[in-house]
Amino acid sequence: MHNDSTITEARLKRVLDERIRPAVYPESVPLDVSVWHAPGEPVPVTEGIAGERTPIAVGSPWGPAWGTSWFTVSGTVPAAWAGRTVEALLDLGFDENMPGFQCEGLVYRPDGSPVKGLNPRNQWVRIGERVAGGEEVLLHVEASSNPVILDYQPFVPTELGDRETADDAPRYRLVRMDLAVFDRTVWELVQDLEVLGQLVTELSADSPRRWEILRAVGRALDAVDLQDVGGTAERARGELAGVLAAPAHASAHRISAVGHAHIDSAWLWPLRETVRKVARTTSNMTALLEDEPDFVYAMSQAQQFAWIKEHRPEVYARVKKAVADGRFVPVGGMWVESDTNMPGSEALARQFVHGKRFFLEEFGIETEEVWLPDTFGYSAALPQLVKLAGAKWFLTQKISWSQTNKFPHHTFWWEGLDGTRVFTHFPPIDTYNSQLSGQEVAHAVRNFQEKGGATRSLAPTGWGDGGGGTTREMLARAKRLADLEGSAKVVFEKPSAFFEKAHAEYAHAPVWAGELYLELHRATLTSQARTKQGNRRSEHLLREAELWTATAAVRAGFPYPYEALDRLWKTVLLHQFHDILPGTSIAWVHREAARTYAEVAAELESVIGRALAALAGDGPAGGTARTVVFNAAPHGRGGAPAHGAVADRPAVGEPVTVAEREGGGYVLDNGLLRVGIDARGLVVSVYDLRTGRETVAPGGAANLLQLHQDFPNMWDAWDVDHFYRNTVTDLTDVDVLERADDGSVRVVRRFGASRVEQRIALPAGERRVDIATEVDWHETEKFLKAAFPLDVHTDRVAAETQFGHLYRPAHTNTSWDAAKFEACAHRFVHVGEPGWGVALVNDSTYGYDVTRAVREGGAGTTTTVRLSLLRAPRFPDPRTDQGVHRFRYALVPGASVGDAVREGYRINLPERRVPGAAGVEPLVSVVGDDADAVVVSAVKLADDGSGDVVVRLYESLGGRARVRLAAGFVVRSAQVCDLLERALGAAGVEEGAVRLALRPFEVVTLRLSRA
Repeated sequence: MHNDSTITEARLKRVLDERIRPAVYPESVPLDVSVWHAPGEPVPVTEGIAGERTPIAVGSPWGPAWGTSWFTVSGTVPAAWAGRTVEALLDLGFDENMPGFQCEGLVYRPDGSPVKGLNPRNQWVRIGERVAGGEEVLLHVEASSNPVILDYQPFVPTELGDRETADDAPRYRLVRMDLAVFDRTVWELVQDLEVLGQLVTELSADSPRRWEILRAVGRALDAVDLQDVGGTAERARGELAGVLAAPAHASAHRISAVGHAHIDSAWLWPLRETVRKVARTTSNMTALLEDEPDFVYAMSQAQQFAWIKEHRPEVYARVKKAVADGRFVPVGGMWVESDTNMPGSEALARQFVHGKRFFLEEFGIETEEVWLPDTFGYSAALPQLVKLAGAKWFLTQKISWSQTNKFPHHTFWWEGLDGTRVFTHFPPIDTYNSQLSGQEVAHAVRNFQEKGGATRSLAPTGWGDGGGGTTREMLARAKRLADLEGSAKVVFEKPSAFFEKAHAEYAHAPVWAGELYLELHRATLTSQARTKQGNRRSEHLLREAELWTATAAVRAGFPYPYEALDRLWKTVLLHQFHDILPGTSIAWVHREAARTYAEVAAELESVIGRALAALAGDGPAGGTARTVVFNAAPHGRGGAPAHGAVADRPAVGEPVTVAEREGGGYVLDNGLLRVGIDARGLVVSVYDLRTGRETVAPGGAANLLQLHQDFPNMWDAWDVDHFYRNTVTDLTDVDVLERADDGSVRVVRRFGASRVEQRIALPAGERRVDIATEVDWHETEKFLKAAFPLDVHTDRVAAETQFGHLYRPAHTNTSWDAAKFEACAHRFVHVGEPGWGVALVNDSTYGYDVTRAVREGGAGTTTTVRLSLLRAPRFPDPRTDQGVHRFRYALVPGASVGDAVREGYRINLPERRVPGAAGVEPLVSVVGDDADAVVVSAVKLADDGSGDVVVRLYESLGGRARVRLAAGFVVRSAQVCDLLERALGAAGVEEGAVRLALRPFEVVTLRLSRA
């Protein structure tokens, strides 16, 4: 037989595109259209429907960037259509290749009830299945003219990312506003031919199944009368029935399709637009659930449910009913799909607390799967938090984006830094926006790496990023692929059903230990420094607010601000979304974030100030004014206990001397360290007087600012490519070098269009060099680093993560090691040799890199640690981080990892001094020989308003610890709890203290009931 496959495939494409698809709507009539353009921001539904309309014709332009237009469409169903299925076709000017990334609409009935959303792949609205002729049609469409930011030529800088810089030019033209007859038989024929046509391309040329399908397709196309497609569609379907009925092989891979619409809580659109995206998508999905009894839809992010509850209650009512029916499935158990590298310990825990609690209170559902398909790498702390939140499964997709190494598993046990394991799946379909196309399904089968051990995988199915969700076409594909020879078996089901089956058949899956590092998007640790600083500052202010208001509530009857803390936590958690905190959203998002963080800080400062005033009390009447020093850090310092306060603290340590250095510069000495600063303003010596050891590598200069060209191959705000290191400029020219009045050394430099001022100080009584840096940044496509070449020989670096630290290689032995050339650290990075190490601590940076070099002549190893300070990408925000930034970091010679933990907290939780009468006893204290290893991460009152004190603590050094948690109040009983403060078991109380034995990096939450 001659090989005519290419001819048949080409014939199929043309006939489908030019004859059969157009025949799905064989008859149509235009609708009358009028419009009201809402001024400014979106308006409530009632106001939008009531807006005064003016006529508008198809073909007319509409919609400036970020505008809202309310269209009204009206018409009459022709009498000749009686008894037929009729739909409205509403094309706002869509590009079918950009669902979620351009204009969208939500359709309402005249009474304001929602019908469904409109997007480029979902332009129809069902009017009726057996309509009566003469039926009147009246619909309203709230249309948003969101501009296209990520266009066919991607990563082009644009001013459209902020309404303050976008122009007023219309972005779209109305294309079609019609009533049309919907021919179900022709539509089904389209689905038949699409599924078979896609399957054929994935079957090998020597497969009998391929030729069976091709011959059947040829016969079906012969059966179609191109001048009467509707009249011959059923006959054509009959020619395909046999090949569609052939069952899949018994060994066929099984795919659990889950309806899904990944909706970024902000990205190339602002937060307020996400509220509407969620309403549009959930309206679509609840409508589809009503039409399709086998469909199951899953949605994550409690924040998005809360938005529609607040802003679109009529949509939320439909969602709540669908949830109760078990068809609309809340998943994820987090407030948002957050970044997991940068949120602090408590913040990552609170993502689960607030997310799971919302689902429990609203729906009575305990979400068991953590759903993070698109986050840029996954912290090794997550498995323990997943378990402590009452979940047991984890799903991600993003690791498939890694540039260098292919991840070796799709279903596996993920082991966190404390040893906790969570059953994890990574869909081999390699997308969280699956369409269930033949190509995607076949790729999932080929790609699945657990063959022979497991048989099933999951496919998140639906248009995403900007929302949209699952379409009826995707469901039609699933029905045909449920049991079809040559394909995997596809069925829609809940994520929990997939995980239960996957776990049952593959309980002994392989283990991956440690973080899931994404070998891409490494620059997200640095982009948009203001957003990152706002997050870090907010996290620590929330810690202080909870600690001091809880202490004041117990000690002085202070009213604990439950509502304010709940609201402020949710605000901070929202901004940890994986396109906000990583700095990859449009300018509008980050401009609003800066304002929001300022408001959060102001409110928390007010709360803290009132609590401290209540605790400090009044000074003696007419007496000498006293000062109370409050220490919110988990370690005592300068006489102030951890989580407590001391009055009238005396000065400690020898005075600091500042002398001129031979050859220029200065020498600082506090009896513990001697620091040499040369004529360039660079730190050339940090001598540990206690051990007689030099910290700075021979010939090196620390606190060296280095500037790199930074133009990645793509994804500007997201990526830094390894070749950025090929060019570097050391900033050594100095404009000002002088001793400041406060005893620090002031250094001013200028470079490019920018200016940097630094204060280098040596505090009394401390083995620490403090560096305060202010950068007035006006560079473009540059990367600024602060380098510290250290005289330390090591092959690994300890970097703080949530509730502990992890070690990463300082070498590049393997491709896996080399790929981690930029990584995340929270408050500290530590490198060391046995008995002596160096910590670099910071108050607001996350990215760092470490390199090693052997000095000439084998004279030792230089380990260089660099903090990443600023970047200047132009997409999606063309003015990323322009302006003034302030950073604080410190070098700590002779530091152990424990010292690094302590100094990291110290720099982020500065002491507070307030007028008052006396010190404050801490509510809780960690005591015992291992006390230095145990860190209290939160002290608060229980969220249920009971007045119980909740304490969360963790082992911070990676070892075993036996301690007692002593309470500064009478404890009636104590319980070990999960993250949601639900009891897991009793904890014995002896003489007002709870005895604890912690394993490495273990997190424990205790609930103490007051007598």
